[in-house]
Amino acid sequence: MSGNRGFDIVPGLGISGEKMMLFAGPCVIESEELCLEVAATMKEITSSLGINYVFKASFDKANRTSAESFRGDGMEAGLKVLEKVKNTVGVPVITDVHESFQINEVASVVDVLQIPAFLCRQTDLLLAAGKSGRAVNIKKGQFMAAEDMQYAVEKVRSTGNEKVTLTERGNSFGYHNLVVDMRNLPVMRKFAPVVFDVTHSVQQPGGAGGKSGGQREFAPFLARAAAAAGVDGFFIETHPDPAKALSDGPNMIPLHEMKDFLTMIKGYFDLSSSGEV
Repeated sequence: MSGNRGFDIVPGLGISGEKMMLFAGPCVIESEELCLEVAATMKEITSSLGINYVFKASFDKANRTSAESFRGDGMEAGLKVLEKVKNTVGVPVITDVHESFQINEVASVVDVLQIPAFLCRQTDLLLAAGKSGRAVNIKKGQFMAAEDMQYAVEKVRSTGNEKVTLTERGNSFGYHNLVVDMRNLPVMRKFAPVVFDVTHSVQQPGGAGGKSGGQREFAPFLARAAAAAGVDGFFIETHPDPAKALSDGPNMIPLHEMKDFLTMIKGYFDLSSSGEV
């Protein structure tokens, strides 16, 4: 599609719809050890499957349901962990930014700046992210029509930065539930490459009594549907023991299941990209 401008996140690692891109890791930075374990495991899996991989983890979860929920250890500590992952494991990294003042410091470490769904209309944040020169992944707000995401893309591109992706993560109708409209994927691919967020799409926001629940059993169905519909990549949160995760455990994919899960998704992705589905 005319607006789906592929690009390299780092030299030799592109997002274009021809080779599957994956953003994956734990929801929040719980510890350096956890992040190194997940990143190393995911690098091995994605290398064997021929998938472009970017490690994902957040240094701050600023939109947790309750003020009592774990948010992370902050930007300074989190960036040290992300830099360690990047240099030790040898993979690019992506993390969330919530405020404009964070951009320069975060961009000095990470390869992709992620704009959280609730902040996808924040003009100053989008402009600052664009001016950083880093790739920018904008999550579609749960309250947004897919066609309106073109304006978020235009805000970033107005800075001269063409490296923009959009991520679909479902729409909220309240009552602790999200619904994914697969029509959103081809609509948004008119504007930029599109990533499908597998695990947040099965989240139940606030649905576990002051924290979010999730229905990971539906993740394979949505992932297959998105791959068949046509996307440029996937976003998946994973953890060695989701039951003990400090954020979003109910919708994360167990780390030991990721190889089979990605093998399944890639099969559909390859068929779709070749025009066979």
